[in-house]
Amino acid sequence: MAVLTISRQIASLGDEISMLIAKKLNYSFVGRAEIEERIVKLGFPREKLHKYDDKKPGFFASLSKDRDEYLDYLQTAILETAARNNCVIVGRGSFIILKELKNHISLRFIADRKIRIERYMNKFNTDEKTAIKKLEESDSNTMGFHKSFFNFDNRDPSLYHLVLNTGLIDMDSIADSITNLVQKSITKEKEDSGIRRLETLLIGQRLVNMLVFDYGLNINYLRVEMKNGKIVLHGVADSSAIVNRALTIVGCELPEYEIESAISIVQDFKAYGR
Repeated sequence: MAVLTISRQIASLGDEISMLIAKKLNYSFVGRAEIEERIVKLGFPREKLHKYDDKKPGFFASLSKDRDEYLDYLQTAILETAARNNCVIVGRGSFIILKELKNHISLRFIADRKIRIERYMNKFNTDEKTAIKKLEESDSNTMGFHKSFFNFDNRDPSLYHLVLNTGLIDMDSIADSITNLVQKSITKEKEDSGIRRLETLLIGQRLVNMLVFDYGLNINYLRVEMKNGKIVLHGVADSSAIVNRALTIVGCELPEYEIESAISIVQDFKAYGR
């Protein structure tokens, strides 16, 4: 019926409430571990995850081709997960990746800093100084991740359907209100529309993966836009030959679409180091 995405501050009970919502709706819960495993199975090296997963990449990591590969695999994993429908997906920019879906509800869980510090201290049996440090690191990493990969400020409330303060509302009340929201607001029409759009997004992402991973075309920041029977390729390449090759491949794969290029050609473009 619906796809729910969760953004949460550390120690805001975001994971716990998300699992409770999934249980009440009889939806599948998809957390960090499952998304990471899917990214690795798709082809991204496990040993490189720590450079990108839920954090802003360091200077050299941000210039590496691994950065774009991680994003391609991440988006594929999120889109494939959403294709199951009836699921609750936690973190990893899922609320941005799925923002076009009509059957998508994005939620953010926050809490007062003092409450979060107390929760962290109790959960991990640590002192206040350590808890404050961990909260600041987590908040900074999460903000950096969303800014670096999606150019969004994850703290912006306008990005979400609801922002809920878990220090003021108990878990059961939050879960009950979200369950009611899903059941009343997600119609069959919205679900069908979301499914159709998701199918298109998946086709676009798989085209990106095919061009980059299968054919090894050196098109940086490659993105595929699909609307109204037209496919537009975006990105940066260093020659028109590469662009023409991409257009030919996509045209052969999807001959029913009109294919256009919005790829910028920059001679001797060197975006990445190894």
